[in-house]
Amino acid sequence: MIAINNLTFEIGARALYDEANWHIKPGEKIGLIGANGTGKTTLLKIIVGDYKPTSGTISMSKDITLGYLNQDLLSYASDKSILHVAMEAFERQNQLHTEIEALLKKLETDYSEDLLNKLSDKQHEFEALDGYNIEYKANEILAGLGFADADQERKLSTFSGGWRMRVMLAKILLQAPDILLLDEPTNHLDLPSIVWLEDYLRSFEGAIVIVSHDRWFLDKVINRTVESRKGKLTVYAGNYSFYLEEKGLREEIQRGEFKNQQAKIKQEERLIERFRAKASKAKMAQSRIKQLDKLERIDDVDDDNPSVNFTFKFGKQSGRNVTAIEGISKSYPNLQILDNADAIIEKGDKIALIGANGRGKSTLLRIIAGADKTFEGKCETGYNVTQTFFAQHQLESLHLESEILAELQSFAPKHSDTELRSILGSFLFTGDDVFKKIKVLSGGEKSRVALAKALTADANFLILDEPTNHLDMASVNILIQALQQYEGTFIAVSHDRYFLDNIANKIWFIEDQKIKEYPGTYQEYEEWMSKRKYEPKPAPIPQLQQKEVKKEPVKQQPSEDKNKQLKKLNGDLTRMEQQIADLEKEVKQLESKLTEDGVYNNPAKLKETNATYQQKQSSLNQVQQQWETLAEQIMELEA
Repeated sequence: MIAINNLTFEIGARALYDEANWHIKPGEKIGLIGANGTGKTTLLKIIVGDYKPTSGTISMSKDITLGYLNQDLLSYASDKSILHVAMEAFERQNQLHTEIEALLKKLETDYSEDLLNKLSDKQHEFEALDGYNIEYKANEILAGLGFADADQERKLSTFSGGWRMRVMLAKILLQAPDILLLDEPTNHLDLPSIVWLEDYLRSFEGAIVIVSHDRWFLDKVINRTVESRKGKLTVYAGNYSFYLEEKGLREEIQRGEFKNQQAKIKQEERLIERFRAKASKAKMAQSRIKQLDKLERIDDVDDDNPSVNFTFKFGKQSGRNVTAIEGISKSYPNLQILDNADAIIEKGDKIALIGANGRGKSTLLRIIAGADKTFEGKCETGYNVTQTFFAQHQLESLHLESEILAELQSFAPKHSDTELRSILGSFLFTGDDVFKKIKVLSGGEKSRVALAKALTADANFLILDEPTNHLDMASVNILIQALQQYEGTFIAVSHDRYFLDNIANKIWFIEDQKIKEYPGTYQEYEEWMSKRKYEPKPAPIPQLQQKEVKKEPVKQQPSEDKNKQLKKLNGDLTRMEQQIADLEKEVKQLESKLTEDGVYNNPAKLKETNATYQQKQSSLNQVQQQWETLAEQIMELEA
């Protein structure tokens, strides 16, 4: 269908592509992947003719139709209804409809046979093109992308950029081109719409090329992966998971070939040094030098998967209950979000809050964060909870005149410059980039700086609203690793299912204006939901029961006043904190000892050390529970 041969594309002195080759075949569903800046979007623009290559050719049949979804379509404006805009995809059908209407008007006064024949021909072509069903098709696709029936008559200009992009996607899908070129199609979709799009694309008969950072989406849709890297295009015959496995095997082979070649080169160099000193062997030495110069060198494998080398730091542990939501009701004009809803966030919870747009996910996060107080009911923050809230509007809190590194230094003085630069490198700010002023950054770059700030906060509770926006796959993996080793509590909203599946141990969703909970990973939740849909009578939602902690009243002796008792309890609390610190130190020492060769390879020592470790860990847990109970008693007395 499309043949790309020896493609070179230069931007200034930099070659984005250098004699790259790639053939797109009928029916292939391809994921075009690569780090930011490797030219994925540029390649799509070259294919559709927006950019001209420096050299090389792109060949395709003249009758091939292309459908191209790109972020530039966000600027498209119209005062027509979104249904009308979507139906603009049916160009010939719309033209025929207009001509048929004009002919019918003429027939009111002119009954000539010529006019009747023209009308018959037009109606026959209109029917052959399924013109009578185009409105139904447009309705169906707009509904799949999340538009209610009433919304379809609203003007396009009244929708936000993300919803306008959905209309443009609907229009492109309705065109049914031979090849779909989709640049980040899931960026502005909620989870139900992404699932609908996956099903649609799997059944699409033409070829598809998708640029996306959503690896779960790619795994569901594509059957080929093309990696853009170092100016070349490398094809892998499978989905994204297959690509990762296959690339790992290829790199292992390459790494072995590199080591073997390096050993051979060193051996040749030693021989040359020995022969060079002898006149009788000088000719042989020169011959070997020429052979080495002609040798095609094998490159070592680059590490494209950096790992997290910073740790979260927060000064104090929270109490058992981080946030308690009791009887909350929240509504907007004509929309009830929550109605007498209850929920609790406990220490150590890693919660993914999911659902369709408009169900109140971001509203609930703002309530939990204390940024929205216009609700009925109670949302109480627990003892010793320190929180940080990341949301897109947090970009406004950045200091525009500050340099990126200085912004983090002033916010997180406990972190070293090396740690801060490592965090910024994870979010695509490397080298001198960290000295850029924030005012010159794009919206996406500012979002990444705000996320980096959130991760350096001295907080034991993170509230994250769409943290994966504007991140490539490598940066999403860094964020996953960071959250996996985070010892505090967090709740996150995201449409990236791979991200959610790797960070969450609980799923929250809003249903019937209530907050409901599934105790498990995202993949387990999906499997449960798919079974639930087909059950005639849905089983009760498996929800963790909130434990009711019965607090014993503080018993006071008649002769002991409140202040004296508080002083005694605070003294006990201080001694207990020291006990916790000592036990934590012992546990860490034992953890380190368990990895020592002398212990690990000695079954008797290993068993003895492990038993001691388990005993200390159990003691630590008990003391921590006693500390929480004591802290609650102190709070009651101070109230």
